[in-house]
Amino acid sequence: MPHARIARIERVTSAAYRIPTDAPESDGTIQWDSTTLVVVHLTAEQTTGVGYAYCSGAATSIVDEVLAPCIRGTDALATTARFDAMVRAARNVGRPGVAASAISAVDVALWDCKARLLGVSLAALLPAARERIAAYGSGGFTSYDDARLRAQLGGWVHDDGCRAVKMKIGREPWRDVDRVRAAREAIGPEAELYVDANGAYERKQALRLADAFAELGVTWFEEPVSADDHDGLRLLRDRAPAGMRIAVGEYGYEPFYFRRLLEAGACDVLQADATRCGGVTGFLQVAALADAWNVPLSAHTAPSLHATLCCAAGRGLNVEYFHDHARIEHLLFAGARAIENGMLVPDRSALGLGLELRTDDAAPYAV
Repeated sequence: MPHARIARIERVTSAAYRIPTDAPESDGTIQWDSTTLVVVHLTAEQTTGVGYAYCSGAATSIVDEVLAPCIRGTDALATTARFDAMVRAARNVGRPGVAASAISAVDVALWDCKARLLGVSLAALLPAARERIAAYGSGGFTSYDDARLRAQLGGWVHDDGCRAVKMKIGREPWRDVDRVRAAREAIGPEAELYVDANGAYERKQALRLADAFAELGVTWFEEPVSADDHDGLRLLRDRAPAGMRIAVGEYGYEPFYFRRLLEAGACDVLQADATRCGGVTGFLQVAALADAWNVPLSAHTAPSLHATLCCAAGRGLNVEYFHDHARIEHLLFAGARAIENGMLVPDRSALGLGLELRTDDAAPYAV
């Protein structure tokens, strides 16, 4: 009987890049002027896979000092075993947060390497639920004036064919209804309008604004209160106007977080971010929970990665085409996915994820 193939991991490297935003940005709770991208390259049998996460540059230390030593020399094809080993190794570091993003970046690199070793695209390697997934344009930062808000959201609908767009709210609640009205005028009556408070509101404030937003056709209210306030989220879910979904989950780092949200009945749409929740392996775990609870799953940001992963999720609903991440991925990666008539389509003609870091372009942003 022939021996199963083993492809031993030879090298794991990491690097961080800080890319300035194209304008000041803010949401309901924080402000920022740059985004940090952590990139991992993993090599087995002279085949290199690439993975990435949006997180602190401190993740590179965890990759280099904690994760790489525990998987180097082991089988790159055994992705579940490698994932479990990294979770164990990160125990004393603290799994949620930066460590989870470090694990995510390595796990994506592992799966990318595995698909390349097998000579297929990652989309072909994963279970296929669909060939393409809806993208919604996401930005509309609270730092934008109305002209930029209108231009950005209107462009995604009228130029890129998006059926939905999302804007930030919550920094100045007294202005939010007027800003939402401006967005609705820009996108027209047919496109769905989503709002994201990033947990900035109190419960009854969120309930009052939900009614006002519903009159402007808002169909998605993301993190109306803190994502840790499960009772508050359940209150919003039960009492929000008909046709308005409550979405939450982007800050989940491990499966128990998502399970607790679902058990609490805290959302109509579960969100997951593969650059935080464990890469490909972690995202598939969350997708299984969404299947078990029969709740739609939406992928948070990182569109070039999630285009493939959400097509493998049975309850996959859509992918967030987040302004910052879409801009960075097209700036630094060959093969970054673009919206095609409102959809994202994985590249099944390329090996792995189909992404290659353009190192010369990335070099000026190295941390």
